Amino acid sequence: MRKILFLFLATSFISVSAQEKKEEPRFGINFGGFVKTDAFYDSRQNVSIREGHFLLYPDNISKDADGKDINARSNFNILSIQTRLKGGITGPDAFGAKTSGLIEADFFGNESAGLIDANGFRLRHAFVKLNWKKTELLAGQFWNPFFITESYPDVISFNTGAPFQPFSRNPQIRVTHKIGLLSLIGSILSERDFQSTGPDGSSTKYMRNAAMPEGNFQVQFKADSSDHLFGVGVDYKSLLPELYSQNNAKTKKFVNNETINSMSGMAFMKLKFKPITVKVQGVYAQNATDLTMIGGYAVKNILDTATGAKEYTNLNTASGWIEFQTNGKKIQYALFTGYTQNLGSKDTISGAIYARGANIQYVYRVAPRVVFISGKLNVALEAEYTFAMYGITNGDKKGKPTNNKAVENWRGMLAFIYKF
Repeated sequence: MRKILFLFLATSFISVSAQEKKEEPRFGINFGGFVKTDAFYDSRQNVSIREGHFLLYPDNISKDADGKDINARSNFNILSIQTRLKGGITGPDAFGAKTSGLIEADFFGNESAGLIDANGFRLRHAFVKLNWKKTELLAGQFWNPFFITESYPDVISFNTGAPFQPFSRNPQIRVTHKIGLLSLIGSILSERDFQSTGPDGSSTKYMRNAAMPEGNFQVQFKADSSDHLFGVGVDYKSLLPELYSQNNAKTKKFVNNETINSMSGMAFMKLKFKPITVKVQGVYAQNATDLTMIGGYAVKNILDTATGAKEYTNLNTASGWIEFQTNGKKIQYALFTGYTQNLGSKDTISGAIYARGANIQYVYRVAPRVVFISGKLNVALEAEYTFAMYGITNGDKKGKPTNNKAVENWRGMLAFIYKF
């Protein structure tokens, strides 16, 4: 009897000890992503990136010797370079915070004056996060703060609503602090893949040489009882276009300290109901080239003819988009529309212009789509109509084009997306 009682007590002790022992959390990396193939037809030549995959807007009229438009030529392509691989990383706590990280890459490659690297494996995101009870710190490469990850166009085209939607990924340090239903978000950023332009073309050096990071601040509001989201944000950016200037004869160099400073703002809203989701964003941007939008800056005048020192002025851009999307489990219908306009400058421009789409007055787009969903596979059809009004660059001497003529492009896209 004593032996049976001893065995019972020992077994009970071991059982209780095993229950009290805490399981060690598992740390490591979990992979996910998708395989995507796009087949698309365009009715016209376009201003685009990577073999036409990332479409911005139809190209301007270019006449041959007989007066025919060279760019009025349709084209077709099939690409799988948007295929993406993502690794979510978890690890032990640090500084009293939960830690996590993410690495994301795709096969979209890189493109520059001397390189077209379609199919090249390239970095999209790479960051570490520390999460305390009410505060989050993110350090690494991630979406620009004006790209709202909880509320952006869900279009099938890889342009993700550009040039109406700000589109950029930046190395950054971002702090988010929650106060009740509000989130206060402050960020400092540099440039890498999405660059400003200047006298030597697209480069990160203009921001680096200004020796000041871009600053961004946002306030977001999200009610606990819904998926509705609202927010506003402002951004400040400084560039140094030239390290030195030259006299008219170009025989002497002089240290240059003239910068171009830009302020931008945006507001957005997401309303999610059971049958439909509505997303809206409006942007007023100065010098928006690095956001894959139209706009930039220009030489206002020469401050000193003896040294060639220049004064710069911003080209201003207004942009807005709205999207309606049904929330079906098997079939989803949606409509995206966007509009952007060149507002020019408040100053008279007497020198060079460094911008994207400086000869464009405005662009708009209408893009309906339907997505068929079965398990992890999506099959999507999207029609994208984009209209651009081109003119003579700086025709009004304040950055706006004149004598405008219209061009348009129809894109039809079939996409297969397999998520894993």
